[in-house]
Amino acid sequence: MPEKASVALVGAGPGDPELLTLKALRHFQTADVVVYDRLVSAAILALIPPGVQRICAGKAPGEHLLAQDAINALLVRLARAGRRVVRLKGGDPYVFGRGGEEALHLVAHGVPFEVVPGITAASGVLAAAGIPLTHRGMATGVRLITGHTCESDDLDIDWRTLADPATTLVVYMALASLARFRDGLIGAGLAPSTPAVAIASGTQPGEQICRATLADLPAAVEAAGLTAPVLLAVGSVVALGDILAAKSGLREEADACRQLG
Repeated sequence: MPEKASVALVGAGPGDPELLTLKALRHFQTADVVVYDRLVSAAILALIPPGVQRICAGKAPGEHLLAQDAINALLVRLARAGRRVVRLKGGDPYVFGRGGEEALHLVAHGVPFEVVPGITAASGVLAAAGIPLTHRGMATGVRLITGHTCESDDLDIDWRTLADPATTLVVYMALASLARFRDGLIGAGLAPSTPAVAIASGTQPGEQICRATLADLPAAVEAAGLTAPVLLAVGSVVALGDILAAKSGLREEADACRQLG
């Protein structure tokens, strides 16, 4: 890794600025330009010093300000112009952040780069809600998947590998696919009573938490009016959230859709 990288692929974490790494903050302070995604919170963008150019490359489902190829080309162009570039992504660049694609493009064009990991939503958002990813006797593994895998009926999802009661399943960008995950998991043998939770805008001031059984979660989320981005977690560890959030000093959630019993 070069001592002074031309491009830094930086993870912004799940949204709470206090979860930003010191290394990420240092890159903010030395950047000439920050190319940032839609999911980077306003509180984190506020940490970018005045005078640093900001370019929004945000992507929402079906709506891209810049296509991925255009972002790749932009990073190369800025770096070759001698700019110190921060490519700022929500969560971790290498966890559903397309950071690997951008890194490969930089390599192909001879642009030196550095990757600054960020706290991914699976750990940051769930921990803030009092939910451990693993717990002895309840969950011995974790599976991360994106809800975008359900956007095409042509995709062959092996629901049997996902419907493991000893594994915590975490689905990123899950709002549009909640019902499909429910049907697929239950159809593959996971108990309808399995604890589940949907969290919107996790770790941020507008956070919403909706807990229910796997069978009831889609209807509960619709009734609660959750909006994207939404993280889904399914597994026995979700039931610990009611206990650990209350006892650890985490903020009390007063949502109307707690249905775990």
